Amino acid sequence: MSSTLESKEHQALRAAVAALGQKYGREYLARTAREGGHPDELWADAARLGYLGVSIPEEYGGGGGGITELSLVLEELGAAGCPLLMMVVSPAICGTVIARFGTDAQKRTWLPGLADGTRTMAFGITEPDAGSNSHRITTTARRDGDEWVLTGRKVFISGVDIADATLIVGRTEDAKTGSLKPCLFIVPRDAPGFGRSVIDMELQAAEKQFELTLDEVRLPADALVGDEDAGLLQLFAGLNPERIMTAAFAIGMGRYALAKAVDYARTRQVWKQPIGAHQAIAHPLAAAHIDLELARLMMRKAAQLYDAGDDMGAGEAANMAKYAAGEACVKAVDQSVHTLGGNGLTREYGLASLITASRVARIAPVSREMILNFVSHQSLGLPKSY
Repeated sequence: MSSTLESKEHQALRAAVAALGQKYGREYLARTAREGGHPDELWADAARLGYLGVSIPEEYGGGGGGITELSLVLEELGAAGCPLLMMVVSPAICGTVIARFGTDAQKRTWLPGLADGTRTMAFGITEPDAGSNSHRITTTARRDGDEWVLTGRKVFISGVDIADATLIVGRTEDAKTGSLKPCLFIVPRDAPGFGRSVIDMELQAAEKQFELTLDEVRLPADALVGDEDAGLLQLFAGLNPERIMTAAFAIGMGRYALAKAVDYARTRQVWKQPIGAHQAIAHPLAAAHIDLELARLMMRKAAQLYDAGDDMGAGEAANMAKYAAGEACVKAVDQSVHTLGGNGLTREYGLASLITASRVARIAPVSREMILNFVSHQSLGLPKSY
């Protein structure tokens, strides 16, 4: 890593997080998932060392850094084979939204716990009938005296079973226009009417996916995050870090798979020399490495723009970074499995399960097709097809 692109502090953080990741590794995460548990030990260690809270303001117990530092942490854990999916959700989305827009009371209540890992928060935006169209969100919030009443459904929401609360995206009626506008609400896990059911996924991961039902969930007035009229701004303040962190997750996974393949190609001999000496093996691995490095550059650009307060610039770069990282990850995993041949499909080498996992970054939190829509409309100025 060139020091002209990354500070000595960032290089030191990378090295420290990589050491923690190597202490746990992929087998720890795979075993945890098989046993139906959660990576509590790794989460606690990452929190104790200050890695979970690097982007949370110092006055609330965090490191005072930004998404740049947080994405670096997730990437290095991923490269060691043990990425923490809840980092995308709890500190990156929820911590950022509350730090930027929450009331003083909300900041005091949530940020110290999100920073030290003792509290976690899930994020609920996706709905069964809305898909990528956030304008079709049907979860509604209406006022009833001093309370809010939420009704609706959410789907593919990560980690709700372990989260103390879920930051729910709903819509309220604008008193002036009568149209619906997005708002964000903190819904405690044990709130009456707040139900959840596990979605049976082929993907083997410690973090479960849930479908949520909100059946007349009553919340106090202070459950609303920030300003009722700033919902869209607040929403995108969370979605840009989500895309950047998804890119970090994908790049880390791709690096892990590639490192396994390179090690194998260096040592595996079929004829007189290691298979890595053959260009049919070496060149595709080199191309995968190039793609991962290019995606990482765009991720770094997106994170720096976001940390500098350029939400519009960060939105474009975050979408591009997520797209590039998803594609690079899938290609790296595919080529790594292919390099190992039959061994690539064994549990011993631990790459086969990544074939499914790597697709996540192509699909979530937004599909690559929707990113291409964004770039064609916003970056290139082409007309919309919808």
